[in-house]
Amino acid sequence: MTMQPNIDFTLSTAPQVHEWLRDAILRGELPPGARLSETEIANRIGVSRQPVREAFIRLTADGLAEVRPQRGTYIRRISLAAVLSARLIREAVESDLIRMVADLADDRLLARLDQEIAQQAQAVAAGDAETFVRLDDRFHRMLAVAAGQEAAWDVLEGLKSQMNRLRYITARAFDIQKLIGQHSEIVEGLRQHDPALAEAAMRRHLRELLNDLPGISDSRPELFIP
Repeated sequence: MTMQPNIDFTLSTAPQVHEWLRDAILRGELPPGARLSETEIANRIGVSRQPVREAFIRLTADGLAEVRPQRGTYIRRISLAAVLSARLIREAVESDLIRMVADLADDRLLARLDQEIAQQAQAVAAGDAETFVRLDDRFHRMLAVAAGQEAAWDVLEGLKSQMNRLRYITARAFDIQKLIGQHSEIVEGLRQHDPALAEAAMRRHLRELLNDLPGISDSRPELFIP
């Protein structure tokens, strides 16, 4: 890994190590099949092996790592079943949320969403796929907050780790300019205070993954499990 974690040693270190490793897995810096070494990671960040071991246990519970007997801990391949389940749940939840926002959207919210889309366009123009994915998440979270359902987004976030791994891959492999256009369509539905229009745009947007998935899974089968 190239990134060095910013560990606050006044706080519990295990959750921080877990979050650092989880982020590296989601972004693909730790790819499927990579081996995790307790000793190497502990030495790198200056902690004992115990918090690293605890982080590995949490990653295994997250479905992001696996223990291979007599061999060690490895990054799990991406579960296609988990990706499809998370996408289905996300579409159901966010379609309801956007209908709620359509009735509530005011000029201030619309201006903030327009600014978010402008920042996304800057990231795409710079070829910065990682920043785009983070901005994409922030855009959707903003909609959940606007609906008064931040807790619902937090639940979704806990479900979509496998989906997020795929999103980073597709953001690098495909033209993501189309996603910005889809975000603009969602905002236009809100601007018109049209719940049906906003919902239809959200569903089209969240189904885009279904168009990208076959190409990625066929070209990089070593990254996936059914």
